Amino acid sequence: MHKELSKFINDNLPLIDEKLHTVLDGVNLSKTLKESMAYSINAGGKRIRPLLVLATLKDLQADSKDALAVAGAIELIHTYSLIHDDLPSMDDDDYRRGKLTNHKVFGEAVAVLAGDALQALAFQMLSELKETNPADALRLMHLLGTASGAAGMVGGQMLDLEGEQKKLSLSELEQIHIHKTGALLSFCIEAGAILAGLESEKAENLKEYAYHIGLAFQIQDDILDVTATTEQLGKTAGSDTASEKSTYPALLGLDGAQERLMAHHQSAKEALAFLEVETSLLALFADYIVERQS
Repeated sequence: MHKELSKFINDNLPLIDEKLHTVLDGVNLSKTLKESMAYSINAGGKRIRPLLVLATLKDLQADSKDALAVAGAIELIHTYSLIHDDLPSMDDDDYRRGKLTNHKVFGEAVAVLAGDALQALAFQMLSELKETNPADALRLMHLLGTASGAAGMVGGQMLDLEGEQKKLSLSELEQIHIHKTGALLSFCIEAGAILAGLESEKAENLKEYAYHIGLAFQIQDDILDVTATTEQLGKTAGSDTASEKSTYPALLGLDGAQERLMAHHQSAKEALAFLEVETSLLALFADYIVERQS
């Protein structure tokens, strides 16, 4: 990892975690529910999504007192989705980030409720932004609802379920991942642009970047499912193959998947040409996404 990106992550991870802990401290009605929510929040994720919000602001040479709240809200949505994805009725995974999945510790009913509560808490956070003007705050809530709901992440998961044990075309596979993985990643970049007050033409460049890193992220996930171990991934390796899901390596072969990965990586970096910074954090994140081993 590039030293500048490493420093940025090390500087900002504690701030993101502190924000998440502060928000969870306000959950007091049920001790078990709070413990279940905190278990998955504290499971040691890479926090790529909230970091992308902060990196977008930094690359745009902007700042916002609401940045951590928006970043935290996105991580709550992401965490809720992982809890639900791991359920026996969905992906039926026993491990996530090297630990037992939420339902394995707290039971299915509590895990469902913890995911529900994290999702609701994300929108509560956006409703309490201090500095962002009301129109932009409402826009952020609308865009997050779209990115995480039936037109985005949840819709993509549904397409994924419907595509199990079927041979999908490359176009069909990309439609799944544009929504299931890419929609929330795109929102991270768009949220940073909104907080920075970026003009619409440049915002379109960032959307192009987000589109390509979203697909690159998923392709690398598919490659790692084939090439990495369970210990490296922190979750069960080979699970996509076992459930007969269509993946990029299955459709294109490992070499073909690698080629497509690098094409999206290159396109993502080209979309950042307008940035007036010597070293773009978003460009470094694009490198990290294709080089990561977990």
